Amino acid sequence: MIRALREQIATAAPTNGRVLIYGENGSGKELVARAIHAMSSRHEHAFVEVNCAAIPEELIESELFGHEKGAFTGALARRRGRFELADRGTLFLDEIGDMSVKTQAKVLRALEEQAFERVGGRETIKVDVRVIAASNRDLQSLIAAGRFREDLFYRLNVIPIEVPALRVRQDDLPQLVDHFVRVFCAENGKRVKTLSGDALAYLLAYDWPGNVRELRNLVERLVIMSPRDVIGVEDLPPPVRPKEAVAGDARERSLREARDNFERAYILAELRASEWNMTRTAERLGIERSHLYRKLKSYNITPPK
Repeated sequence: MIRALREQIATAAPTNGRVLIYGENGSGKELVARAIHAMSSRHEHAFVEVNCAAIPEELIESELFGHEKGAFTGALARRRGRFELADRGTLFLDEIGDMSVKTQAKVLRALEEQAFERVGGRETIKVDVRVIAASNRDLQSLIAAGRFREDLFYRLNVIPIEVPALRVRQDDLPQLVDHFVRVFCAENGKRVKTLSGDALAYLLAYDWPGNVRELRNLVERLVIMSPRDVIGVEDLPPPVRPKEAVAGDARERSLREARDNFERAYILAELRASEWNMTRTAERLGIERSHLYRKLKSYNITPPK
């Protein structure tokens, strides 16, 4: 899946088309936006981020468009907004679905005209900005509820890119783990560590509700806190490590048991990625369905009701 995502990024990046990135919290939407900017002709100019969910309603317009001195209480000097700061670069509007309808109207005008006025100002400021937006919400549902402008949606949704949740891209997990291990070992001045096969199996079996962000934080913790060069099951914190996986048992586990544990976790990960469709899972694993059913029976894996 990560290969397909990279291809989408590489296709979208050299253009000036607006991009709307979909995905759950922590799935890596900002990383996709930064990659698009880095591969674009605007990469030498600013990448400016705005988290629309984190800025209070009364401040969002000033944050986006700037304000003049005396425009409101506390406006002691002229201030440039994010649109202005992103001139000739990229403006990333994260969690666009949390923006008020009133502000959406002003953003729409700025997109259409590549121009705006600061709050409390009369001067029209022209800019050349590529906008990338992202949302973890269903914008079509918000449109139906009257909470998101349909015309703004179509302005933003020129190139839609979906970032899948980590639980449905388990094939990418070993590569991500390896990347984060190298990053955090370098940052903390440590020799490059590795994960044991059974530790990786537990990571593959976990659902990752916090997505890539949760994985990144866990790997950073393991790199810093694990005393050995090989990170084992005993180093994994709950809920990634089941309660029964105590340190002594993990160290004494035979090679065959470790392999069986890894295979069980990998099959579980593939079943979840295929939404428990046996035919698709067997195809992904490269085995016959009858063989898959025998594996499920031997590992005591039962489909959810």
